[in-house]
Amino acid sequence: MPEIADALIAVGIEEAFPIQEMTLGVALQGTDLIGQARTGTGKTLAFSIPVIQRISLPADADFDEELAGKPQALIVAPTRELAIQVASDVAVASKGRGTRNLTIYGGVPYESQLDALTAGVDIVVGTPGRLLDLANRGALDLSHIRTLVLDEADEMLDLGFLPDVESLLAKTPESRQTMLFSATMPGAIVGLARKHMRHPMNIRAESGDDDSQMVPATAQFVWQAHDMDKPEIVGRILQAEDVGRVIIFTRTKRTAQRVADELIDRGFPASPLHGDMAQPAREKALARFREGKIDILVATDVAARGIDVAGITHVINYNCPEDDKTYVHRIGRTGRAGASGIAVTFVDWADITRWKLINKALGLPFDEPQETYSTSEHLFHDLGIDPNVKGRLKAASPREPKKDDDRGGRGGNRGGGREGGNRGGGGGGGGRDGGSRGGGDRGGRQQSSGGGRPQAAPDAPAPLPTGEDAPRIRKRSRTRTRSGQRSTNPE
Repeated sequence: MPEIADALIAVGIEEAFPIQEMTLGVALQGTDLIGQARTGTGKTLAFSIPVIQRISLPADADFDEELAGKPQALIVAPTRELAIQVASDVAVASKGRGTRNLTIYGGVPYESQLDALTAGVDIVVGTPGRLLDLANRGALDLSHIRTLVLDEADEMLDLGFLPDVESLLAKTPESRQTMLFSATMPGAIVGLARKHMRHPMNIRAESGDDDSQMVPATAQFVWQAHDMDKPEIVGRILQAEDVGRVIIFTRTKRTAQRVADELIDRGFPASPLHGDMAQPAREKALARFREGKIDILVATDVAARGIDVAGITHVINYNCPEDDKTYVHRIGRTGRAGASGIAVTFVDWADITRWKLINKALGLPFDEPQETYSTSEHLFHDLGIDPNVKGRLKAASPREPKKDDDRGGRGGNRGGGREGGNRGGGGGGGGRDGGSRGGGDRGGRQQSSGGGRPQAAPDAPAPLPTGEDAPRIRKRSRTRTRSGQRSTNPE
């Protein structure tokens, strides 16, 4: 279709991906649609181009003065990082049209977003929470929205955004065009479509015989690995042939921080990306990763959802994914836009059952993950790693002294200042600086070598006299009078 070719040329695309070819003709006509395609196959431009083309601008002959400064398109993404990424792609694609775009998300001050809305915008990209907040305040007017897009719609439902999304949809005109895009399309998406879309067209950019949701150019390796050996394995993978940018996925925020710190200590340029980080720190980490200042990003699933960075050659699942959808989205960060990639998944012994469910759901041939260690021969062979490399680029940084040095160890010496003596018997010092728990005395006494009564230490107080030498102590008794007052009488 000529209009499709013109739209692609306008954003500098000479050859379109299947999802773009299949959706653009429908979307440009204003039809509601549900687009499903593998990750990394150009879904962002598939909806960005129709959004941009349907914006009415003052330079257009049919411009409606009522739309001046009012948002005409709303793109909703589940995470801040994905919203920023989509906004960046929209900015590039809309450069020729001259639209005013605004990115709205939480974790940053309201002032700049409010100022931009007051000045007027055409396309708004944001996360559900902040969008709904501004809409409820009256700062974001959604009554003139022509096109609404839900990107990674299944993830928004998984994260509990469905009430916010429905509230946003209720604030937009019923005549709007609605587009849903995602790599997976569970039943909840179908229910949302039936409720809020008008006769949507379901477009899946794969052949009918291809049930795989993953990019075939990504080589997958699934290994059973011990948690204590994973840092060494990762360190060796990072030195494999043709390694570029690498994303390492972890299950928890704490694990992401720990793994990033471990890799930095081993000499690898890594940075964490997780929800406990402040929003400016998250944006800085992602920007450094995009610019190539760091090559390794250690991220949680939520923080890295939908990240599209060129040159990601390897994805490492440090922890077994929770389900098949998470696995698909994780390994979809590599092998994008026709490039090849490698995905490595570590499965702990406790996660074997979970992995078998993922393996069965996706029809993968890894029902029994191969037991793998940092010295396993197949590790070096499969990933093209020099057998002579180690998992560390620099010597370990100085750490706190071992307990055997500063406390004498719990099985050895505990002597002076906790530096001498031993628990089984032997000499010691004074106070807590010496003595043994077995044969020695903890309170400053010293066990004689010949047995018998313990001798007083030189600095111990003199013993109280006993027998006839002991002074008489007069006892005092207390009685209670009728008035309740106490009287003390000598015995």
